[in-house]
Amino acid sequence: MKPRFINIKGFLNAYLDLNKDKDNELQTIESTRKGVEFQGASLWILILAIFMASLGLNVNSTAVIIGAMLISPLMGPIMGIGLSVGINDFDLLKRSLKSFGITTLFSITTSTIYFLFTSLTEAQSELLARTSPTIYDVFIALLGGLAGIIALSTKEKGNVIPGVAIATALMPPLCTAGYGIATGNFYFFMGAFYLYFINSVFISVATYIGVRVMKFEKKELLDKEREKRVKNYIIGIVILTLCPALYLTVGIIRDTIYETSANQFINRELSFDNTQVLTRKINFDKKEIRVVLIGEEIPDISIELAREKLKDYKSLASSNLIVLQGASNDHIDLLEIRNLLMKDFYKNNEEHLLEQQHRITLL
Repeated sequence: MKPRFINIKGFLNAYLDLNKDKDNELQTIESTRKGVEFQGASLWILILAIFMASLGLNVNSTAVIIGAMLISPLMGPIMGIGLSVGINDFDLLKRSLKSFGITTLFSITTSTIYFLFTSLTEAQSELLARTSPTIYDVFIALLGGLAGIIALSTKEKGNVIPGVAIATALMPPLCTAGYGIATGNFYFFMGAFYLYFINSVFISVATYIGVRVMKFEKKELLDKEREKRVKNYIIGIVILTLCPALYLTVGIIRDTIYETSANQFINRELSFDNTQVLTRKINFDKKEIRVVLIGEEIPDISIELAREKLKDYKSLASSNLIVLQGASNDHIDLLEIRNLLMKDFYKNNEEHLLEQQHRITLL
Protein backbone atom coordinates (compact mmCIF):
# COMPACT_ATOMS: atom_id res chain seq x y z
CA MET A 1 0.00 0.00 0.00
CA LYS A 2 2.84 2.40 0.78
CA PRO A 3 4.40 2.50 -2.74
CA ARG A 4 0.96 3.15 -4.25
CA PHE A 5 0.44 6.07 -1.87
CA ILE A 6 3.82 7.50 -2.88
CA ASN A 7 2.92 7.19 -6.58
CA ILE A 8 -0.38 9.01 -6.05
CA LYS A 9 1.41 11.77 -4.17
CA GLY A 10 3.97 12.08 -6.95
CA PHE A 11 1.22 12.17 -9.58
CA LEU A 12 -0.61 14.97 -7.74
CA ASN A 13 2.60 16.94 -7.24
CA ALA A 14 3.45 16.62 -10.92
CA TYR A 15 0.09 17.96 -12.10
CA LEU A 16 -0.95 20.34 -9.31
CA ASP A 17 2.34 22.03 -8.47
CA LEU A 18 1.73 25.79 -8.66
CA ASN A 19 5.44 26.61 -8.72
CA LYS A 20 6.01 24.78 -12.03
CA ASP A 21 4.77 27.72 -14.18
CA LYS A 22 5.49 30.42 -11.62
CA ASP A 23 6.93 33.63 -13.01
CA ASN A 24 9.64 35.69 -11.34
CA GLU A 25 8.16 37.08 -8.10
CA LEU A 26 9.57 40.54 -8.66
CA GLN A 27 7.91 40.73 -12.10
CA THR A 28 4.55 39.65 -10.61
CA ILE A 29 4.83 42.27 -7.85
CA GLU A 30 5.85 44.96 -10.35
CA SER A 31 2.95 44.03 -12.65
CA THR A 32 0.52 44.33 -9.73
CA ARG A 33 2.10 47.62 -8.64
CA LYS A 34 1.48 49.09 -12.11
CA GLY A 35 -2.15 47.94 -12.02
CA VAL A 36 -2.66 49.76 -8.71
CA GLU A 37 -1.96 53.23 -10.12
CA PHE A 38 -5.05 55.14 -11.34
CA GLN A 39 -4.14 58.36 -13.08
CA GLY A 40 -4.71 59.80 -16.53
CA ALA A 41 -5.72 57.20 -19.13
CA SER A 42 -6.57 54.39 -16.69
CA LEU A 43 -8.97 56.65 -14.77
CA TRP A 44 -10.65 57.82 -17.99
CA ILE A 45 -11.04 54.21 -19.12
CA LEU A 46 -12.74 53.44 -15.78
CA ILE A 47 -15.12 56.42 -16.15
CA LEU A 48 -16.09 55.40 -19.69
CA ALA A 49 -16.55 51.77 -18.58
CA ILE A 50 -18.84 52.93 -15.74
CA PHE A 51 -20.93 54.98 -18.21
CA MET A 52 -21.12 51.92 -20.44
CA ALA A 53 -22.14 49.61 -17.58
CA SER A 54 -24.77 52.14 -16.39
CA LEU A 55 -26.17 52.26 -19.92
CA GLY A 56 -26.28 48.45 -19.95
CA LEU A 57 -28.20 48.43 -16.66
CA ASN A 58 -30.49 51.13 -18.03
CA VAL A 59 -31.46 49.10 -21.13
CA ASN A 60 -31.21 45.78 -19.22
CA SER A 61 -28.54 44.45 -21.59
CA THR A 62 -26.30 41.70 -20.18
CA ALA A 63 -23.98 41.89 -23.22
CA VAL A 64 -23.25 45.59 -22.69
CA ILE A 65 -22.59 45.04 -18.97
CA ILE A 66 -20.16 42.20 -19.71
CA GLY A 67 -18.39 44.39 -22.29
CA ALA A 68 -18.00 47.16 -19.71
CA MET A 69 -16.56 44.70 -17.16
CA LEU A 70 -13.99 43.54 -19.72
CA ILE A 71 -12.85 47.14 -20.22
CA SER A 72 -12.76 48.07 -16.53
CA PRO A 73 -9.37 48.12 -14.72
CA LEU A 74 -10.95 47.86 -11.24
CA MET A 75 -9.21 44.60 -10.29
CA GLY A 76 -5.76 46.24 -9.93
CA PRO A 77 -6.08 47.98 -6.51
CA ILE A 78 -8.11 45.10 -5.01
CA MET A 79 -5.49 42.47 -5.86
CA GLY A 80 -2.82 44.95 -4.81
CA ILE A 81 -4.28 45.03 -1.29
CA GLY A 82 -4.13 41.24 -0.95
CA LEU A 83 -0.62 40.99 -2.43
CA SER A 84 0.77 43.78 -0.23
CA VAL A 85 -0.53 42.14 2.95
CA GLY A 86 0.82 38.77 1.81
CA ILE A 87 4.37 40.09 1.34
CA ASN A 88 4.33 42.73 4.15
CA ASP A 89 4.68 45.62 1.68
CA PHE A 90 2.85 48.37 3.56
CA ASP A 91 3.90 51.06 1.07
CA LEU A 92 2.04 49.09 -1.65
CA LEU A 93 -0.86 48.59 0.78
CA LYS A 94 -1.22 52.38 1.28
CA ARG A 95 -1.15 53.02 -2.46
CA SER A 96 -3.63 50.22 -3.14
CA LEU A 97 -6.07 51.48 -0.49
CA LYS A 98 -5.77 55.03 -1.84
CA SER A 99 -6.43 53.87 -5.42
CA PHE A 100 -9.32 51.68 -4.21
CA GLY A 101 -10.94 54.69 -2.54
CA ILE A 102 -10.41 56.92 -5.61
CA THR A 103 -11.79 54.35 -8.08
CA THR A 104 -14.82 53.67 -5.85
CA LEU A 105 -15.57 57.40 -5.48
CA PHE A 106 -15.20 58.13 -9.21
CA SER A 107 -17.28 55.08 -10.15
CA ILE A 108 -20.22 55.92 -7.88
CA THR A 109 -20.09 59.61 -8.84
CA THR A 110 -20.08 58.76 -12.57
CA SER A 111 -23.03 56.36 -12.31
CA THR A 112 -24.96 58.84 -10.12
CA ILE A 113 -24.50 61.57 -12.75
CA TYR A 114 -25.67 59.19 -15.47
CA PHE A 115 -28.82 58.10 -13.62
CA LEU A 116 -29.67 61.68 -12.63
CA PHE A 117 -30.07 62.57 -16.32
CA THR A 118 -31.36 59.28 -17.75
CA SER A 119 -35.03 58.53 -18.38
CA LEU A 120 -34.99 55.29 -16.33
CA THR A 121 -37.97 55.29 -13.96
CA GLU A 122 -38.24 51.64 -12.98
CA ALA A 123 -35.48 49.25 -11.87
CA GLN A 124 -34.83 46.47 -14.38
CA SER A 125 -33.88 42.89 -13.51
CA GLU A 126 -30.15 43.56 -14.02
CA LEU A 127 -30.34 46.38 -11.45
CA LEU A 128 -32.41 44.39 -8.96
CA ALA A 129 -29.97 41.46 -9.16
CA ARG A 130 -27.24 43.66 -7.60
CA THR A 131 -29.08 44.57 -4.38
CA SER A 132 -29.18 41.30 -2.39
CA PRO A 133 -25.68 39.93 -1.63
CA THR A 134 -25.37 36.46 -0.05
CA ILE A 135 -22.73 34.01 1.13
CA TYR A 136 -22.60 32.67 -2.44
CA ASP A 137 -21.08 35.99 -3.54
CA VAL A 138 -18.34 35.41 -0.95
CA PHE A 139 -17.51 32.02 -2.49
CA ILE A 140 -17.51 33.49 -6.02
CA ALA A 141 -15.15 36.29 -4.95
CA LEU A 142 -12.81 33.83 -3.18
CA LEU A 143 -12.64 31.46 -6.14
CA GLY A 144 -12.25 34.33 -8.61
CA GLY A 145 -9.51 35.95 -6.54
CA LEU A 146 -7.58 32.69 -6.27
CA ALA A 147 -7.81 32.17 -10.04
CA GLY A 148 -6.66 35.76 -10.57
CA ILE A 149 -3.53 35.63 -8.41
CA ILE A 150 -2.53 32.20 -9.78
CA ALA A 151 -2.84 33.53 -13.34
CA LEU A 152 -1.00 36.74 -12.49
CA SER A 153 1.94 34.83 -11.02
CA THR A 154 2.43 32.53 -14.04
CA LYS A 155 4.65 33.17 -17.06
CA GLU A 156 1.70 33.05 -19.47
CA LYS A 157 -0.79 35.47 -17.90
CA GLY A 158 -3.65 34.51 -20.23
CA ASN A 159 -7.06 36.22 -20.06
CA VAL A 160 -8.03 35.12 -16.56
CA ILE A 161 -8.20 38.60 -14.98
CA PRO A 162 -11.02 39.85 -17.28
CA GLY A 163 -12.86 36.58 -16.57
CA VAL A 164 -12.50 37.16 -12.82
CA ALA A 165 -13.83 40.71 -13.26
CA ILE A 166 -16.92 39.32 -15.04
CA ALA A 167 -17.52 36.47 -12.57
CA THR A 168 -17.22 38.64 -9.47
CA ALA A 169 -19.16 41.52 -11.10
CA LEU A 170 -17.45 44.51 -9.51
CA MET A 171 -18.85 47.23 -11.76
CA PRO A 172 -22.62 46.58 -11.81
CA PRO A 173 -22.98 46.97 -8.01
CA LEU A 174 -21.18 50.32 -8.18
CA CYS A 175 -23.54 51.47 -10.94
CA THR A 176 -26.54 50.26 -8.95
CA ALA A 177 -25.25 52.17 -5.92
CA GLY A 178 -25.14 55.29 -8.11
CA TYR A 179 -28.71 54.57 -9.21
CA GLY A 180 -29.71 54.34 -5.54
CA ILE A 181 -28.21 57.77 -4.82
CA ALA A 182 -29.74 59.32 -7.96
CA THR A 183 -33.23 58.03 -7.11
CA GLY A 184 -32.96 58.46 -3.33
CA ASN A 185 -33.35 54.71 -2.79
CA PHE A 186 -31.25 53.94 0.31
CA TYR A 187 -31.98 50.19 0.12
CA PHE A 188 -30.56 49.96 -3.42
CA PHE A 189 -27.46 51.93 -2.46
CA MET A 190 -26.68 49.88 0.68
CA GLY A 191 -27.37 46.49 -0.93
CA ALA A 192 -25.32 47.24 -4.04
CA PHE A 193 -22.42 48.86 -2.18
CA TYR A 194 -22.30 45.96 0.26
CA LEU A 195 -22.11 43.50 -2.67
CA TYR A 196 -19.22 45.52 -4.13
CA PHE A 197 -17.49 45.61 -0.75
CA ILE A 198 -17.92 41.83 -0.27
CA ASN A 199 -16.39 41.14 -3.69
CA SER A 200 -13.49 43.51 -3.03
CA VAL A 201 -12.68 42.16 0.44
CA PHE A 202 -12.76 38.49 -0.50
CA ILE A 203 -10.85 38.95 -3.77
CA SER A 204 -8.16 40.56 -1.60
CA VAL A 205 -8.37 37.69 0.92
CA ALA A 206 -8.06 35.14 -1.90
CA THR A 207 -5.06 37.02 -3.30
CA TYR A 208 -3.43 36.94 0.15
CA ILE A 209 -4.08 33.17 0.44
CA GLY A 210 -2.66 32.57 -3.05
CA VAL A 211 0.48 34.57 -2.27
CA ARG A 212 1.10 32.61 0.93
CA VAL A 213 0.38 29.21 -0.71
CA MET A 214 2.88 30.03 -3.48
CA LYS A 215 5.35 31.15 -0.77
CA PHE A 216 6.12 34.65 -2.03
CA GLU A 217 9.06 36.10 -0.12
CA LYS A 218 7.98 38.40 2.70
CA LYS A 219 9.62 41.70 3.53
CA GLU A 220 11.27 41.62 6.93
CA LEU A 221 9.78 44.29 9.18
CA LEU A 222 11.46 45.73 12.25
CA ASP A 223 8.10 46.74 13.73
CA LYS A 224 6.51 43.33 14.42
CA GLU A 225 3.78 44.95 16.51
CA ARG A 226 2.64 46.99 13.52
CA GLU A 227 2.51 43.87 11.32
CA LYS A 228 0.38 42.06 13.91
CA ARG A 229 -1.94 45.09 14.23
CA VAL A 230 -2.52 45.26 10.44
CA LYS A 231 -3.30 41.51 10.30
CA ASN A 232 -5.82 41.89 13.16
CA TYR A 233 -7.52 44.78 11.35
CA ILE A 234 -7.84 42.65 8.21
CA ILE A 235 -9.29 39.70 10.15
CA GLY A 236 -11.80 42.05 11.79
CA ILE A 237 -12.87 43.52 8.41
CA VAL A 238 -13.32 40.01 6.95
CA ILE A 239 -15.50 38.86 9.87
CA LEU A 240 -17.63 42.03 9.84
CA THR A 241 -18.10 41.71 6.07
CA LEU A 242 -19.06 38.04 6.30
CA CYS A 243 -21.73 38.30 9.04
CA PRO A 244 -24.43 40.24 7.10
CA ALA A 245 -23.92 37.99 4.06
CA LEU A 246 -24.51 34.90 6.22
CA TYR A 247 -27.66 36.47 7.67
CA LEU A 248 -29.03 37.34 4.21
CA THR A 249 -28.22 33.86 2.90
CA VAL A 250 -30.14 32.20 5.74
CA GLY A 251 -33.12 34.41 4.87
CA ILE A 252 -32.94 33.52 1.17
CA ILE A 253 -32.70 29.78 1.91
CA ARG A 254 -35.66 30.06 4.30
CA ASP A 255 -37.73 31.93 1.71
CA THR A 256 -36.82 29.41 -0.99
CA ILE A 257 -37.84 26.44 1.18
CA TYR A 258 -41.15 28.12 2.03
CA GLU A 259 -41.87 29.01 -1.60
CA THR A 260 -41.04 25.46 -2.79
CA SER A 261 -43.37 23.93 -0.18
CA ALA A 262 -46.13 26.40 -1.08
CA ASN A 263 -45.87 25.58 -4.79
CA GLN A 264 -45.97 21.85 -4.03
CA PHE A 265 -49.07 22.41 -1.89
CA ILE A 266 -50.82 24.41 -4.65
CA ASN A 267 -49.96 21.85 -7.34
CA ARG A 268 -51.13 18.88 -5.26
CA GLU A 269 -54.00 20.14 -3.11
CA LEU A 270 -55.55 22.82 -5.36
CA SER A 271 -55.62 20.76 -8.53
CA PHE A 272 -59.28 20.38 -9.58
CA ASP A 273 -60.95 19.23 -12.79
CA ASN A 274 -62.12 22.05 -15.09
CA THR A 275 -60.38 24.61 -12.87
CA GLN A 276 -57.03 26.31 -13.34
CA VAL A 277 -54.76 28.30 -11.05
CA LEU A 278 -54.50 31.72 -12.68
CA THR A 279 -52.16 33.45 -10.22
CA ARG A 280 -50.35 32.56 -7.03
CA LYS A 281 -48.72 34.95 -4.58
CA ILE A 282 -46.58 33.48 -1.81
CA ASN A 283 -45.50 35.78 1.03
CA PHE A 284 -43.16 34.29 3.63
CA ASP A 285 -43.18 37.36 5.93
CA LYS A 286 -46.98 37.34 6.21
CA LYS A 287 -47.17 33.51 6.04
CA GLU A 288 -49.79 33.92 3.34
CA ILE A 289 -50.60 31.93 0.20
CA ARG A 290 -53.01 33.74 -2.13
CA VAL A 291 -54.39 31.84 -5.12
CA VAL A 292 -56.80 32.94 -7.87
CA LEU A 293 -58.77 30.15 -9.59
CA ILE A 294 -60.70 30.32 -12.87
CA GLY A 295 -63.11 27.77 -14.29
CA GLU A 296 -65.76 25.82 -12.40
CA GLU A 297 -66.29 27.18 -8.90
CA ILE A 298 -64.85 24.95 -6.17
CA PRO A 299 -67.12 24.28 -3.14
CA ASP A 300 -66.07 25.84 0.16
CA ILE A 301 -65.77 22.42 1.78
CA SER A 302 -63.08 21.38 -0.74
CA ILE A 303 -61.12 24.54 0.02
CA GLU A 304 -61.45 23.89 3.76
CA LEU A 305 -60.12 20.37 3.26
CA ALA A 306 -57.14 21.86 1.40
CA ARG A 307 -56.54 24.27 4.33
CA GLU A 308 -56.51 21.32 6.72
CA LYS A 309 -53.70 19.75 4.70
CA LEU A 310 -51.41 22.77 5.22
CA LYS A 311 -50.14 21.17 8.43
CA ASP A 312 -48.85 18.20 6.40
CA TYR A 313 -46.28 20.57 4.89
CA LYS A 314 -43.86 21.42 7.72
CA SER A 315 -43.01 24.99 6.74
CA LEU A 316 -46.67 25.86 5.93
CA ALA A 317 -48.28 24.80 9.23
CA SER A 318 -49.05 28.36 10.38
CA SER A 319 -49.81 29.77 6.92
CA ASN A 320 -53.03 31.44 5.83
CA LEU A 321 -54.57 30.17 2.57
CA ILE A 322 -56.68 32.66 0.60
CA VAL A 323 -58.52 31.28 -2.44
CA LEU A 324 -60.27 33.73 -4.78
CA GLN A 325 -62.69 32.56 -7.46
CA GLY A 326 -64.88 34.10 -10.14
CA ALA A 327 -64.32 36.74 -12.80
CA SER A 328 -64.27 39.79 -10.55
CA ASN A 329 -61.72 42.40 -11.60
CA ASP A 330 -60.61 42.58 -7.96
CA HIS A 331 -59.45 38.98 -8.15
CA ILE A 332 -57.96 38.76 -11.62
CA ASP A 333 -54.83 40.55 -12.74
CA LEU A 334 -55.21 41.28 -16.47
CA LEU A 335 -51.43 41.36 -16.91
CA GLU A 336 -51.23 37.85 -15.45
CA ILE A 337 -53.88 36.65 -17.91
CA ARG A 338 -51.93 38.13 -20.81
CA ASN A 339 -48.70 36.50 -19.62
CA LEU A 340 -50.47 33.16 -19.19
CA LEU A 341 -51.96 33.34 -22.68
CA MET A 342 -48.58 34.24 -24.20
CA LYS A 343 -46.96 31.36 -22.33
CA ASP A 344 -49.57 28.92 -23.63
CA PHE A 345 -49.22 30.38 -27.13
CA TYR A 346 -45.45 29.85 -27.20
CA LYS A 347 -45.81 26.39 -25.66
CA ASN A 348 -48.35 25.34 -28.30
CA ASN A 349 -46.18 26.77 -31.08
CA GLU A 350 -43.16 24.88 -29.77
CA GLU A 351 -45.12 21.62 -29.59
CA HIS A 352 -46.41 22.21 -33.14
CA LEU A 353 -42.88 22.84 -34.45
CA LEU A 354 -41.57 19.69 -32.74
CA GLU A 355 -44.39 17.67 -34.29
CA GLN A 356 -43.58 19.07 -37.74
CA GLN A 357 -39.89 18.33 -37.25
CA HIS A 358 -40.73 14.75 -36.26
CA ARG A 359 -42.82 14.32 -39.43
CA ILE A 360 -40.04 15.73 -41.62
CA THR A 361 -37.57 13.30 -40.02
CA LEU A 362 -39.89 10.37 -40.71
CA LEU A 363 -40.30 11.46 -44.35
